[in-house]
Amino acid sequence: MRVRVPQGGGPSNMQAMIKQAQKMQEDMAAKQEELEAREYDISAGGGVINVKINGKKEILSVKIDPEVVDPDDVETLEDLIVAAVNEGIKKVEAVSAEEMQKITGNIGLPGMF
Repeated sequence: MRVRVPQGGGPSNMQAMIKQAQKMQEDMAAKQEELEAREYDISAGGGVINVKINGKKEILSVKIDPEVVDPDDVETLEDLIVAAVNEGIKKVEAVSAEEMQKITGNIGLPGMF
């Protein structure tokens, strides 16, 4: 049985592909570092709860308008905090995915982000 090797795919082409992959990897690492350093301000409940989150999905601060602190209705306050934190996480993930897609194009890299 004979194997046919496609023409034009020699060592120089392979080296170019490897260099391109290395460049993409470097670009992705730099972008990931940049994204992790970003901070996002998210609000919920019409601005009565404000959460600051970074690109690592770490909550940096939570600010609560004193007017919404009702000792008889702690559940509403808890729900607002959960909503703000979840919105912050969604924002970080969406921005990260969008920025990485600019680097990778349509190449699927499952589990990377």
